[in-house]
Amino acid sequence: METKREARVPVERVQTGVRLEKRLLKVLKGLAEIHDLTLGDLLEGIVLHAFEGKAPFSPETLAKIGDLKRIYGLDLDASHAHRLKEGE
Repeated sequence: METKREARVPVERVQTGVRLEKRLLKVLKGLAEIHDLTLGDLLEGIVLHAFEGKAPFSPETLAKIGDLKRIYGLDLDASHAHRLKEGE
């Protein structure tokens, strides 16, 4: 018998052509790998938490994100949101 935490919820997924900043994508892929998730599953979890105003990451995961940001040279933060533009 499945517990509430294990119960799967049926959804319909669609393929999308989202463009992301290169280093940000590397950090997300690394984080997904650490947690044995697909990139899509990770993004769905982040968005669902954000929609409820909840933090998606534990302090331990935030530390791992910090490590990945250093590894991949990601120096962007929330203050850069909505101000990114393609290189010329």
